[in-house]
Amino acid sequence: MADMQMIEMTRRALFTGAGRAGVAAALLGGSVVVPQSAMAADLDKVKANIKEHMGSGDYQESDTVKIDAPIIAENGAMVPVKITVDHPMDTDNYIQSIGVFVDNNPTPFAGVYAMGPANGKAYVSARLKIGKTSQVRAVAMTNTGKLIGTSKEVKVTIGGCGG
Repeated sequence: MADMQMIEMTRRALFTGAGRAGVAAALLGGSVVVPQSAMAADLDKVKANIKEHMGSGDYQESDTVKIDAPIIAENGAMVPVKITVDHPMDTDNYIQSIGVFVDNNPTPFAGVYAMGPANGKAYVSARLKIGKTSQVRAVAMTNTGKLIGTSKEVKVTIGGCGG
């Protein structure tokens, strides 16, 4: 009987220790500090990707570009995204195209949608494949070459691109 108590205590100690180790790992994992240079490198990649697909016009964040996407996507394989740009669509002042980018996807460029004054409204609706939690970016280009955009983080609980 004494041997059974010894085994039970050892087993209990094992599970208690494993639980404490799991909590410690979770707490430490949430406080990882990313070096400033690594964040700058990622932002440089994002800017280069935008420049490659949307041109080298002046880019600025704008609240006239709006992204309607879920905060948490249960399935990254089909995330509904709607982009609207509150901008005139006159013959001499209009949104020429809207580019969509997903920062952490293997291929961040999701697509570009051409439009013109005949559209009447700068609006895009699509379903994106998002591999893991990422910033979704919308960049609108005016007919004068000016770039305006915004981003929104979408958290993915089940992988889309990467599995």
